[in-house]
Amino acid sequence: MKHTLSRRQFLRLGMLAVALPLPAFASPEAAERRLGFLNLHTGEKLDLPYWIEGDYVPESLAEINRVLRDHRTGAVAAIDIQLLDLLDRVKAALGTAQPFQVISGYRSPVSNSLLATNSSGVARRSLHMEGKAIDIRIPGVQLADLRRAGLMLKGGGVGYYPGSNFVHLDVGRVRTWGG
Repeated sequence: MKHTLSRRQFLRLGMLAVALPLPAFASPEAAERRLGFLNLHTGEKLDLPYWIEGDYVPESLAEINRVLRDHRTGAVAAIDIQLLDLLDRVKAALGTAQPFQVISGYRSPVSNSLLATNSSGVARRSLHMEGKAIDIRIPGVQLADLRRAGLMLKGGGVGYYPGSNFVHLDVGRVRTWGG
């Protein structure tokens, strides 16, 4: 005997399937979020998980803060975890495991003031001073593709500096400039 489902039964089963929790192995969330950095000013490299099974790893965050410190003054500050999560999403969107080459991470108020005095392209209230911005490029990834990934994710500001070979990403309000 052939058993057929009515449209209503089919839709009901579909809704039930959507409501059921996914098994652990099918979780859309990775068990680990990993980032790699190369600080172009200090030569320091880092590649480590900063989030494991739902928790941020304090030791990893401290290492990231150290590597992304202000290379001019040596000042270290906390890098916003929203920025780290944005970088993880950028990496995934681009399908790369290459480290981010860092031009500028955290910037102390002293360094930022010095840079703003000498360049019209540096904001006096830069989010770099709050650990919420980073200037980067990725080996093997076209700068325009990095910019497009940042724009697509709508995680904050995206500045495009092809003449200086970097993209600025931040977790402030969504906006774009440069190009």
